[in-house]
Amino acid sequence: MTGSVTILGARSDIAMACAHAFAAAGYDLVLAARGAGTLEAAARDLELRHRISVTLRDFDATAVEGHAGFVAGADLPDVVICAVGALAPQEEVQDDVAASVALMRANFEGPAAVLGAYATAMAARGSGVIVGISSVAGDRGRATNYTYGAAKAGFTAFLSGLRNRLAGQGVHVVTVKPGFVATRMTENMDLPEKLTAAPAEVGQAVLKAVEKGQDVIYVRAVWRMIMGIIRLIPERVFKKLKI
Repeated sequence: MTGSVTILGARSDIAMACAHAFAAAGYDLVLAARGAGTLEAAARDLELRHRISVTLRDFDATAVEGHAGFVAGADLPDVVICAVGALAPQEEVQDDVAASVALMRANFEGPAAVLGAYATAMAARGSGVIVGISSVAGDRGRATNYTYGAAKAGFTAFLSGLRNRLAGQGVHVVTVKPGFVATRMTENMDLPEKLTAAPAEVGQAVLKAVEKGQDVIYVRAVWRMIMGIIRLIPERVFKKLKI
């Protein structure tokens, strides 16, 4: 399977890793991000390295009123990958309403709105793949990141519902839960090496999930076990852990 891929939130390390993975497999790319013109050098590198075409488009996931026009404003891709997201320390957002809302909009409302528009267009065409980069943080709310986790939980549920809605309509939906990833967003965090993936590992996992028609993937299988155990901890015990 080859064709065209639109990557939303293309500035992130995970997004660029996905770009390289899909370009190496022969897919043409559309890189969409705020100030997309600053990605010109990256686009030319992808074209020269992989001999595919790359188009840049300006896109702001939080400007939800413009999503329908964005989707309608270009040829519908075969695959759309939403790598939009933001991270902030829980203590910085829990008592700041504006910061909390902005974090939830970046991780849930914006991504869900634009993928909903893509879903309708792809269903009308009868084909397509939608990929949402969610997070293991959405598997259970934890004291250390519950605002971010709540947004990702909402996004995971949205993707599940979208997959259910589109089953039988030629459109497949993939939920990706990377776990820890060594990126610019996490560079100040002390991450355990055995649980931390490189961006390229995520890119290859996303490509494999699309081409094999997988539904929900944890980039490193150990995270499925870890989060399964965390979900099973009784609430009376869990609330004492403060993890």
